Amino acid sequence: MNTGLKISAFAAALAATFGTAYGVGQGVDPVVGGEQPAAHGGHEEKKGATEGGGHGRHRTAPAGGLQISEGGYTLALETPRVAAGDRTKLRFSIQDENGRKVTAYEREHGKELHFIVVSRDLTVYRHLHPTRAADGTWSTSAGLPAAGDYRAFADFKPAKKGAAGVTLGADLAVPGKYTPAPLPAPDATAEVDGYEVTLTGGLRPGRSGELRLNVAKDGKPVTDLQPHLGAYGHLVALRSGDLAYLHVHPNGEPGDGATKPGPEISFTATAPSPGTYRLFLEFRHEGGVRTAAFTVEAGKGKGAGDAEPAADQHGQEAPGHEH
Repeated sequence: MNTGLKISAFAAALAATFGTAYGVGQGVDPVVGGEQPAAHGGHEEKKGATEGGGHGRHRTAPAGGLQISEGGYTLALETPRVAAGDRTKLRFSIQDENGRKVTAYEREHGKELHFIVVSRDLTVYRHLHPTRAADGTWSTSAGLPAAGDYRAFADFKPAKKGAAGVTLGADLAVPGKYTPAPLPAPDATAEVDGYEVTLTGGLRPGRSGELRLNVAKDGKPVTDLQPHLGAYGHLVALRSGDLAYLHVHPNGEPGDGATKPGPEISFTATAPSPGTYRLFLEFRHEGGVRTAAFTVEAGKGKGAGDAEPAADQHGQEAPGHEH
């Protein structure tokens, strides 16, 4: 692939690739009818306690973010193109099946809605915290460092009886010439801002598996992590290629009498299919939020139930958490 690709050419190539790997129509923004049931937005939901450790049982949930419309809701980006490097105001809304902007949400992880922007090559990650106007329009500012093809995810649960969590995805363009970066190779350790995060465990296709992440600083275990979005860690997993979104929940929470503030943060997750996934762990310590990124191979090399180690984020552009 030549350097200096234009976005339109690369996006077209991506769409063709996704159609082959995951089925035509999933790599871009297919609009589905409102009659489809609401999905769980890629969430892994607790179903009850298990023996030992107090971890909850999790049921398999489908990956989210592959569609711009689902379950009667649509992600409407008012700013689908932004300039590279500038702090840009992003505006969007969630619309119901009648085209009305949604104004009532249930709070999850301390927020009504989580808004995440990633580059297609998974080297740039931003977890943003938009504010909602009375009419249902959300807005936030973000600085995207380079030209390229990005994906925006809105993760939310409508305040409607019986409503399930939904994750919608839409493409966001940053015009200019660019060369997609290769995905980092697997490695069990990530370093960010002087912290070292080690991953054990892995993703299992179609089966739940535990991901254990240990945080250290200057060679010493961190035992005083601070709550972040209602937990000691927040983890997002994205499938390389089509960017299928899997938003997992931690095992335990601050104040439950069993979960310690580090050094280990534990999650249970299920990969929707074999493949390569990029994991983004956010954690808060000493008042700041850091993001450690990993690459995980699910169902490759070790059989259907195992995963390769994670990859470090050396060379990753930025911590990825913005307010």
